[in-house]
Amino acid sequence: MRRLSSATLGTLPADVIRPAHDRAVVKAGVVHLGIGAFHRAHQAAVFDDVLNAGDLRWGIIAASLRSPQVRDQMAPQDGLYAMLVRDGSSERVRIIGAVQRVIVAPEEPQALLDALASPDTHVVTLTITEKGYKLDPATGALIEDDPQLAADLASLARPQTAPGYLVAALAMRKALGLPPFTAISCDNLPHNGQRLRNAVLALARRHDPALAEWIGEEGAFPETMVDRIVPATTPDDVAALAARLDVEDRAMVKTEPFIQWVIEDRFCGPRPKFGAGVQLTAAVAPWEEAKLRLLNGAHSGIAYLGGLAGIEHVHEALALPAIRAFVEALWDEAQTTLSPPPELDLTAYRDALMARFDNPTLRHRTRQIAMDGSQKLPQRLLAPIAARLAAGQGIEALSLAVAAWMRWQAGRDDLGNAHGVDDPLAGAIAARLADADTAEERVAAILRLDAVVPPALAANAAFRMALIRWLAILETQGALTALSTFQGGI
Repeated sequence: MRRLSSATLGTLPADVIRPAHDRAVVKAGVVHLGIGAFHRAHQAAVFDDVLNAGDLRWGIIAASLRSPQVRDQMAPQDGLYAMLVRDGSSERVRIIGAVQRVIVAPEEPQALLDALASPDTHVVTLTITEKGYKLDPATGALIEDDPQLAADLASLARPQTAPGYLVAALAMRKALGLPPFTAISCDNLPHNGQRLRNAVLALARRHDPALAEWIGEEGAFPETMVDRIVPATTPDDVAALAARLDVEDRAMVKTEPFIQWVIEDRFCGPRPKFGAGVQLTAAVAPWEEAKLRLLNGAHSGIAYLGGLAGIEHVHEALALPAIRAFVEALWDEAQTTLSPPPELDLTAYRDALMARFDNPTLRHRTRQIAMDGSQKLPQRLLAPIAARLAAGQGIEALSLAVAAWMRWQAGRDDLGNAHGVDDPLAGAIAARLADADTAEERVAAILRLDAVVPPALAANAAFRMALIRWLAILETQGALTALSTFQGGI
């Protein structure tokens, strides 16, 4: 079957939305690091809107820092791909044309550096996951024994990390007399802009203190919050779209109608005139906390409890009244720790979240959400737990979610099915659990992992006892019984 490309664009069905700009004259004003499904359904769609509105400075050169998979999917398609927007009752197909080229950094490091150092580049966006910043989650310092970062500390001639590429490119820009670019982290991390700034400045300082000073004074690292549910694309999705369009699209993504991008209005150069779905603000933190503790916190709870119960998708988990009641209770607890901006109606936000979770066409897999839990739980669940304990409030729903994560580390669900524990600390956690024979010992072993649990929280007796109680029920009776027990105690 023919592939989606510039040549086949005109053969698509009439109801498919096509790019409304001339791709041949677009300049690449954006470089994106970490091109995956989320970027293609979120930031790339936003910049495609900007291009369609007539500002042709904001095409994207994207880069994969590891695998050639996305490049191999998109290159034969001239960077084009379909975004399927599904809301349960309808499906809309839109072709995104913002991505001009995909670079595989290990294969073409100089090409990526040249793109970052180009005078046309004004904004660099990143979706590299928590692991990509090479910062210790407990101390915020560079993880100097990380092999890739160690190589970048020794030399930036051929960078291996995202901070390494940014520092090397900023050095090139400084030498060329160009201003810095605005670097925007789009990962779900608290203070993601500050985190990116810290990583870049720390690495730059090790190579050239004057460069670090220039970046600190002239550069910009806005805080941001991104939100859109983007489930993993399956081979069945690709086949179904091919049957509908009569062309194959191996880079397609599927998503929901909702999109949100809150950006701190701090740029060091030109910025696009963003359209719908993007909000510039003086303070991102209140938006970020609401999203992390309500949407992401609930997602983690659903992923581990639903996954342990053998439930594959989020909407299937929410069909169970006990899980639905648990989510509402978790939100009740987390909401008390928030200071929402005036524009954010938390009641309406919660209603919208539940409707998004219920969307059956997204087929968002619990195991996908369960990945990298050690990196996600501190901001999603542990931070609101600490806040509620400090206020003398209960933590039953939040602690059940954390206990479910602990139970997930065993690598087997309640039905006896094995699952991989996809987490950068999986080995360290497994080693700690190896000699733990009881729920109490397993809780103690994980609480000693201060890369995940802050020592002050780990020492809290109420938190420890709640985890032991829930983990014992999860281990002996399963997630559904734990949820039933929880519901009975509400």
